[in-house]
This record gives sequence, C-alpha cells and structure tokens, in this order.
Amino acid sequence: METTVIESQELINQHYNFAANLILNQNKSGYEAKNALIEQGVSTEIASMLIEKLETQIQDAQQEAVHEQAKKDMLYGALWCIGGTALTLSHIGFIFWGAIVFGGIQFFRGLINLNS
Repeated sequence: METTVIESQELINQHYNFAANLILNQNKSGYEAKNALIEQGVSTEIASMLIEKLETQIQDAQQEAVHEQAKKDMLYGALWCIGGTALTLSHIGFIFWGAIVFGGIQFFRGLINLNS
C-alpha cells in the first residue's frame, strides 16, 4: 500500500512538472496546460487542482519578486537622495540635484510598488 502512495505522488509530481514546463517555459496558458494534462489521461478535477495550485504559486512568486525589487528601490533611492543631499550640504561647490531627484523618484517608486 505504501508503494502505491509513493507511486501516486511521483505521478502527480510528474504531471505537475509537465504543467509547470508548459506554463513557464512554453508560455502556454493555464487552460492549455489543463487540456494537455487531460489529454495525458489526468482527470479533469485533478488537472484543475494542479493548474490552480501552480498558478497560485507562480502568482505568489511574482508578487514576492515585485516586493523584493521595491525594497531595493527604496534602499538605493534613499541612499542616492541622502548622499546627494549630504554632498550638497558639505559646501564643496556643487549642487547634486540629479542624485537627490533620482533618489527621491526611485524611493517613492519602490514605496508605491511595495504597497501595491
């Protein structure tokens, strides 16, 4: 009985990997991947469940990547803005508007993306 459960899980993993390959590498839609699974003999319910889980994981990964990039934008934007302001206030004869403005824009872009 235990080997049957292991074999079933391996089969599900194979179908899941097949669907992931279709969606991520071959740019197929979830609908197309679901139909491809059904053509391989997977039941409609299991195919739907696999595709739903896969799409949820892809969406979560994309959202996490956006948040990570937003955090980096905020950090680097703050560094540019603070650095430009510090250099401007140090009275070395230059005004670093570019760094200040660029840093401010990058910081607020990151802040907006973090909250979306």
